[in-house]
Amino acid sequence: MPAPLILASGSEIRAQLLSKSNVGYEIIKARVDEDMIRRSLQAEGASPRDVADALAEAKARKVSLKHPEALVLGCDQVLDFQGTIFSKPASVEDARNQLLLLRGNRHMLLSAAVIYQGGEPLWRHVGVVRLQMRQFSNDFLEDYLSRNFDSIRHSVGGYKLEEEGVRLFDKIEGDYFTVLGMPLLEILSYLTLRGDLPT
Repeated sequence: MPAPLILASGSEIRAQLLSKSNVGYEIIKARVDEDMIRRSLQAEGASPRDVADALAEAKARKVSLKHPEALVLGCDQVLDFQGTIFSKPASVEDARNQLLLLRGNRHMLLSAAVIYQGGEPLWRHVGVVRLQMRQFSNDFLEDYLSRNFDSIRHSVGGYKLEEEGVRLFDKIEGDYFTVLGMPLLEILSYLTLRGDLPT
């Protein structure tokens, strides 16, 4: 019998990606202090990639210690702009400031996934997407924020590519699922190789 899969995340989009892929799972949200972990790692000079990986691991490990029989999937996504990590915007002003910094520039989204079992890591992957934001006008930005803030306040960088945020970009290099916050193809490949998903 394949081990049960637990998604250690409250992310609705990650849950939808697994559901639409016909992967059975249950959700047990990991209770970790993400801000404290992020701040601590940044103070130590950790790279954005290492921060994403460590946050995903912290979530997987926390749930795995309580459910050692299961495969526990922890995920996290970090926006890296010239070495600076962006957090989710707390206000319209925060979102505006993030988008003004990103406008006309390139940044990266790093989506980390770590799978634990029995309190030990089995597998990890960090997907990378490079995004070029266009030179949109100030008027467009204000209209965009007024229409979308309720949704984008849950997203680093102030955009969702599956929504109107796609209009902010000139070019995107990388995997769409990684943009959404989960390197889905790599996760499915690992679960298939393990025998947890049928070939």
